[in-house]
Amino acid sequence: MRKENDLPTGALHHHIYRSALAGDDRDYFVYTPPGYDPQAERLHPVLYLLHGYNDAADAWATHGHANEILDSLIAEGFAEPMIAVMPLCYRTPEVRALGWAGLRDPHLGQITFKKLGSILLDEVIPEVEKNYRVAADRESRAIAGLSLGGAESLYIGLNALDRFAWVGGFSTVGLVGDFNEAFPGLDEGASSRLRLLWISCGRQDPFFRLSEKLRDWLQAKRVRFEWVEMSGTHTWHVWKRNLTEFVPLLFKRGKNA
Repeated sequence: MRKENDLPTGALHHHIYRSALAGDDRDYFVYTPPGYDPQAERLHPVLYLLHGYNDAADAWATHGHANEILDSLIAEGFAEPMIAVMPLCYRTPEVRALGWAGLRDPHLGQITFKKLGSILLDEVIPEVEKNYRVAADRESRAIAGLSLGGAESLYIGLNALDRFAWVGGFSTVGLVGDFNEAFPGLDEGASSRLRLLWISCGRQDPFFRLSEKLRDWLQAKRVRFEWVEMSGTHTWHVWKRNLTEFVPLLFKRGKNA
């Protein structure tokens, strides 16, 4: 193993843009891997990484050390060199007005998730693809998140399988109401399009039962997925471990992961 201080390191870039959909200035961070050349012909796969409630766009870098995890995995050959995008999530006008109470309302929660999906798909992704050397096909695009960001990543990714082939939810919180309504097009046939669907939670997490309910529903729908239980509660220790185990599975060509 290399010494940590010998690892090639990627770069972290901070961007701010005006969101027409949210009506405010929003930011996102972009991790580029070691050796990234904006003038090269090579296109990189991209992971969209969503934070949790009450966090900001820098959470995965500041608290989750996502850039350091990616540096290590790429340097050791365990992960494909990839770009990771960490956008601001959840702060739509509805959430700003009502907070967590609004997200507990299944109807308002889905409205919020749809708006967040539009912000990501119609604003952030075009910004990233305009400014970075990223591949734009679904096989080269993944989305994952923690807690509320886990719910957002599942809602956005599983309702846009034409845009994402790799989807992960870590300690998912916020998917309330009817899963059939949240994921109307998700059935056994989706398994052939999903390279990886990762659902995980710490066994001591107070929201563990919510992940189990989603697991049971997916099994009933005959959707193929990876179910991961690990020791731990609703903490960064669990989410960093999830990222470390999830990332090496991404962007493998051939049969489903």
